Amino acid sequence: MSSIDIELANTIRQDIIEGTLEHGARITEAKLCDWHNVSRTPVRLALRRLEQEGMIRKGDGRGYVIEGISVDDIRQAVQVRGHLESLAARLMAQRDNQKDSLDKMNQAVLQMDSLTNMGRLDDAIIREMHASNVEFHSAILDGCGNDYVKFTCGQISHLPMLAAGSMVFDRDSISGNKDIEKSILRLKIGNSQHRIIYEAIVQGDAVRAEGMMREHSNTMIEYIETFETRNTKLTVSDLVSYTVQSSQEMNSETVEQVKQ
Repeated sequence: MSSIDIELANTIRQDIIEGTLEHGARITEAKLCDWHNVSRTPVRLALRRLEQEGMIRKGDGRGYVIEGISVDDIRQAVQVRGHLESLAARLMAQRDNQKDSLDKMNQAVLQMDSLTNMGRLDDAIIREMHASNVEFHSAILDGCGNDYVKFTCGQISHLPMLAAGSMVFDRDSISGNKDIEKSILRLKIGNSQHRIIYEAIVQGDAVRAEGMMREHSNTMIEYIETFETRNTKLTVSDLVSYTVQSSQEMNSETVEQVKQ
């Protein structure tokens, strides 16, 4: 798709995720053309993309019906991604000549160690942590030797918490400067898992690499469940507000989501 098609699909998707376009609502090409002041061609291509993602479906008559997503949908998608990343780690451990990918993984681990040892969490540090996390997870997907693993992960990467290397922090703790030590400890534990995965792959221990990656990926689901224990029921909009992915800009009021 051209950039205008991608931008339009992203805008409509965000409206669906945030609930601006509610589940069951009907939309048509004509309405979207008027709302976004674009021609029918990019609207048609954007709708086709969103239909493939399961965000919308064709209605009985004209137009489309909003399907939307739920917290449980995201939880299920996180489980799928965890299995895919575990498979990628196992496959990478079974391969030779992975120096470039291994170097990237090792550098990401060292960088995260350096950042967590600073003992603080501000926007700049969190942004660098996120970049290191993306580097680590992307290196495994790139180095596993199975293009379909990375491709399949990409098919669900538009959902909150599902892009490679997404991170999560508790907004209340970070914005209020509370429990920083607890957050840093969690990051250190996550990075120690990165180190174990890296060493298992270097040693060719496919079983250990797969098992640790599965445990590491499951922290996403644990965080969803943690947030759900609060007084108000967790919504998809909450997950969006916690999520920082590569395409999103972070500011001092938005604290990230999921450290895989």
